Amino acid sequence: QVQLVESGGGLVQAGGSLRLSCAASGRTFSTYTMGWFRQAPGKERDFVAAISWSRGSTYYADSVKGRFTISGDNAKNTVYLQMNSLNAEDTAVYYCAADRFGWGIRTTTNSYDYWGQGTQVTVSS
Repeated sequence: QVQLVESGGGLVQAGGSLRLSCAASGRTFSTYTMGWFRQAPGKERDFVAAISWSRGSTYYADSVKGRFTISGDNAKNTVYLQMNSLNAEDTAVYYCAADRFGWGIRTTTNSYDYWGQGTQVTVSS
């Protein structure tokens, strides 16, 4: 069993930055693909970014490419999402997720096996 705990959300002005963290426990995630998703009020949960340790690769949604960066620290079992140039459309609850299929990056919610509780990001314009 894997437990994921997000932190780092908050209120930020448009143009600002935040860094989200996702701490994993229960199992080292070096063989998993780790992803970030977000869900705005009244909308579906959407893929944001993911990292595959096995492939050494990352992948981003077009809406965040060039602004967000996903990274991780295996020794700390922690994944990060650095978010820059935030705008009001980035306002959402952000979720960390783990996909046991670590040899690639998948972008659908049903591909991920474990989820955190979410952290709220609010961008004021």
